[in-house]
Formats: sequence, structure tokens, C-alpha cells
Amino acid sequence: MEKEQVLGFNVSTYNSQELLENIFKDYSNNEQLFIVNINPEIATTNYKNEELKKELNKQKYQIPDGSGIVWASKKKKGNIKERITGIDLMLKICEKSQEYSSRIYLYGGAEGIANKAKEELEKQFPKIKIIGTDNGYETEEKIVEKLKSLPIDILFVGIGSPKQEKFILKHADEFKNIKILMPVGGSFDVISKTKKRAPQWIQKCSLEWLYRLFQEPKRIFRQFKLFKFMFLVMFNK
Repeated sequence: MEKEQVLGFNVSTYNSQELLENIFKDYSNNEQLFIVNINPEIATTNYKNEELKKELNKQKYQIPDGSGIVWASKKKKGNIKERITGIDLMLKICEKSQEYSSRIYLYGGAEGIANKAKEELEKQFPKIKIIGTDNGYETEEKIVEKLKSLPIDILFVGIGSPKQEKFILKHADEFKNIKILMPVGGSFDVISKTKKRAPQWIQKCSLEWLYRLFQEPKRIFRQFKLFKFMFLVMFNK
């Protein structure tokens, strides 16, 4: 599989359809996959964290989760042509999971959010099998024991970055029967309709970050990392 590096992080050059097909090919072969989302914020925050970078780069799939990653590839004359957001890939996996009768678990979000997301996913995908949900405030020890005891095929973890990535890295070996482990950030909020996602035209203009900033002005300090990301891509050796 062809990959590129953005600030030292591996990123797949697959488009979304190629990615989905390969994920479920591996799923059918009983491979365990940790699907990594690489976006400008993660790259900028952690580009000096060699340990985390090494662990994330070891995984089979790292998706270009942000228009900034596509821009960085173009600057280096690379082959990443398509932004693949975590929420879009999550929804595609949910849809495809119906063909496999996959058992899905949603972990994360505030009280009741994951359950609302479950209800919305069940409306959207009538044959989906979501066997349970948990909020992101349960103790780690308790949630790990629960997840180990259940027949889960796909686990979506929405407890914020880098906490969700570290949770998966720490416990993947304990979740031997889970085939797909994926961090999804605030996706449960959007799927549950607790928060609105930007309209399609805004997404196509790569201005989703600005829409979210209007929704959550406190994100302004996080958005400064976009400028740092651009600087690092252009000048970091």
C-alpha cells in the first residue's frame, strides 16, 4: 500500500472506496485494524512525539482526515487526492457492516449521546447491529472489562484526541476479538444531531473548520494550530 508522510506521520493515498474495500477484506481475514485519523491538529501537536508517531505509523491504515493533509500532499507533489473524514469513514463502515452482521459498540461522548447516535444509526441503516453504548466518563478499568466481555466486531471510540488513540494502543491486545478499532472524536455528537455538521457546500469548500468555529468560539485557540501546521509543512525539514 502506497503511503506518504506528513510531518513524519504515515498517510494512506487510497481513496475512500479503495480504503473501505481493503478494510473489509482484512476484516474477512480476521485481521485486527486500528484505523488512525491523521489531521493537521494531531500532526502539529504530536510531530515531535516520536513514541506516538512510531505506534501510529505501525498501523495499516492512516486516513487523510482534513483538507490540510491533502494540501500538504500537493505541496510535496504527492498523491493524496481526497480528504477522508473520520465521521464519513465511520458511516461507510456502519453501512458496509450490515453485509457482515457485524456487532458494533459505541464508546464515548457525554451522558446519553452515544445512545442517541445508536438510535440515529439504526434509522439510517436498518440492518445495523449495535450491541451497546457507553459514555466517555466511565472509569477506564470498568469500560475495558466490559468491552472484553462482549462479542464486539467493531468498536468506535469517541473520547477526544489523543486520549482515544492512547486508549486503543494501550488495550488493543486485550480486545482480541475486535476486528476494527477506530477513534471518531466528536462524531457521536453530530450523528446524534446534538451538533450540526456543516452543509455540503461548506465541506466541499474545505471550510468546515470555520463553521465549527462559529458553533464553538472556544475552538479559536485550536485553530491557530492550522497556521502552525502550514508553517511546518512549508519549512520543517
